This record gives sequence, C-alpha cells and structure tokens, in this order.
Amino acid sequence: METTLTGPGGLPERLLDGYAETHREQTERFPVRETAWQPVHTVYVPADRVTATTVIEWGHAATDLLHRHLFTPADLAGLFECEPDLARPVHDRLRRKLSSEPIEDLRIDFEDGYGQRPPEEEDGHAVSSAAAVAAMHEAGDLPRRWGVRIKSFADGDPHRPVRTLDGFLTTVIGRAGGLPPGFTVTLPKVLMEDHLGRFARCLEALEAALPLAPGTLRFEMQVEAAQTVLLLQRSADLVPSLGGRLAAAHFGVFDYTASLGLPPHEQRLDHPACDHARHVMQTTLAGTGVELCDGSLAAAPASDAAADVRALLSRHAALVRHSLSNGFYQGWDMHPSHLISRFATVYAFHLARYEDYVERVRAWEDRSRTAGGVLEEPATIKTLVAALARADHALG
Repeated sequence: METTLTGPGGLPERLLDGYAETHREQTERFPVRETAWQPVHTVYVPADRVTATTVIEWGHAATDLLHRHLFTPADLAGLFECEPDLARPVHDRLRRKLSSEPIEDLRIDFEDGYGQRPPEEEDGHAVSSAAAVAAMHEAGDLPRRWGVRIKSFADGDPHRPVRTLDGFLTTVIGRAGGLPPGFTVTLPKVLMEDHLGRFARCLEALEAALPLAPGTLRFEMQVEAAQTVLLLQRSADLVPSLGGRLAAAHFGVFDYTASLGLPPHEQRLDHPACDHARHVMQTTLAGTGVELCDGSLAAAPASDAAADVRALLSRHAALVRHSLSNGFYQGWDMHPSHLISRFATVYAFHLARYEDYVERVRAWEDRSRTAGGVLEEPATIKTLVAALARADHALG
C-alpha cells in the first residue's frame, strides 16, 4: 500500500530509539502467565495448637457439622442460595473435599493468633510446629500450600520474627530431609517499604545458610493499614525491587478497619472502606503475578444449636460471595465451620456459570455465531478463559 511516513523497513529508527529496552522492562514487570492453581483459602492456626493431626482434625470437625446440620443437598441449597440443580453436585463435592483435602493452605501463626510469649516459649513452639509439619509431610497430610506467619518488623524487633523463621525452617529441613514444596511465609503489618526489602534480604541470607536454591523462599505481605495502601499506590517499583520474592498480598480486615477508626460493629469484610483497599491492591498489583487474598470472618458458631450454626455459615458464605464477586478468589478461614461455607460457596460460584462461559468461548472461536446475542470483546474472552481455568483448579 502507499504510505507517507513508513518505508519498507517500517518507521524511522530515531522514532523507536529505546523501544526494545522499554518492551523488555514491560515483559519483566507484567509477564503473561496462564491462570495457575491458587488455594481458595488460607487456614490460620496458632503455633502452639498445631500438631501432626491438625488437618485431619479440621476435616473431621467440618464433616461432623455438615452431617448434623446440612445432611442433604436441599439443606445446603436453602442456606447458601444455591440453585436447586447445583445443590447435589455442590453437596457431593463438599463431602469429598472435607474427606480428602479439607485444608488447601495452612499458615502456622506466630502473630496475632499466637500473641506475645517469652522468647524460650516461642522458640519451643517454632520447633514443635516444625516437627508437626515434618510428620504431616511424611504421612501425606501436608497441604499443597503451607507456611508460617511471623511477627511484624513494625513491632520494633526484627530479630524475633527472623529467629522464629530460622528455627522453624532449620527444624523442618532437618526432620523432613529437605523443604517440602509449597512453603511461604507471611509478613504482617507492613507499614514501611524498607521493611519489605530488608525481609527479602533476610530470606536470601537464609537460603544461603540452610542451604536452599536461590528464590526458594518467597513471602506474602499483609495489607492491614492505611499506610500500606498508600505504600502500594506510590511505589511503582515495589514488586521488581523485591526480586521475585513477593508471592502474594493478603488483606487484613480487622487491623485495617481499626487503623481507619471504624467502630467495632463495622469491622467487616464487606464494608466500603475494605472494598477501596482491595481495589487498590488489584490495580497496583495487576499483571505482576502477585496473588491476592481476602481476609476473614473472626467468628465461630455461638453454640452447637442449629440456628447458631446456620447463622454463622450463612454470614460467612455471604462474605465469600462478596470476595468472589470482587475478584478475590482466596480468603482466610479461622474455624472448621468455615470450611463448609467456603467450599460450598466457591463450588456454587464456579458451577453456576461454567457451561455459559464454555458456550461463549466456543461461539467466539467459531466466529460465525454469538452466544445469547453477546458481542464479545477479546479482553472478555481472555477473562472467560481465565475464569474457566480458575474453576477447573477449584473444582478439580
């Protein structure tokens, strides 16, 4: 065709000077990745309560609740706003899941759920919980994702959390003959960007000392203060500056709402202030490969009475639906009852739209028809394909 500016070789080189370097930086910052498996939840258990049978015990407790309060698919449909035709497959999957893999991601907590202890006591629990991990690994009960939440650098003593992590990892590796796959560490209450860089350097030093392959130790930052949200907004270089060690960002609802001065009865995941924080997490970390995780409901059934159990399950399910609708596909679970509402809600969410998404993708690929009169955009098709992959991982 006839052109005015471009010749046979394209645009003049002076107009594209430096483009290759910019494109290289783009691909490093925003790599194109397929939708990978991500746990639907993280279960937090205080370090002093972790034993080799913790995962099994949680599965048994949740199964017992399911049998006593949601024995039939109809019971489940009425409580979780599940379509009647989905109630049976959701119920069946839920029963199998609680039996085979009740916990997908286990976090051994040395922070808020554990509290302040004498140094020698925390040392002891670092060793005992690590021994429990090694025993779970040997028995085949260790979840696909697992790790520890240490104390915060914001507390003014970075030695304590690093010592706990060091003792924990040293014991696990010594007893298990290596570091089992799926490990991560959670760094809470991140108020200063400098703390992230320092912690990344501590992980690098631990890798060299243990020794582990470079890049083995990755961590999650917790977003649980207004300062952390501002940190994410102003630091475009945060993720690359950490050398690939930042694996995820987890939202902490109670510390965050407290930092804003919200009254106690408004400290909830579906508060608009929490929606804002999550949207900042999404926009600042989009395309970086850093996973996102929502917070928790800090409540258990008030009693074993059916009304109390069902009220708790219903409330938790509503919060899980809120997270899913906002693009947060993982959240914290704090009690065995949460496993029921978590898995049931996740299964219903994915199954309700699965066949429709498949048909829309097929229609797009066919190019000669539309599905339900929808004129798809390429970006929407990418989202549909990612949603189907995510569903396959969750339902698998």
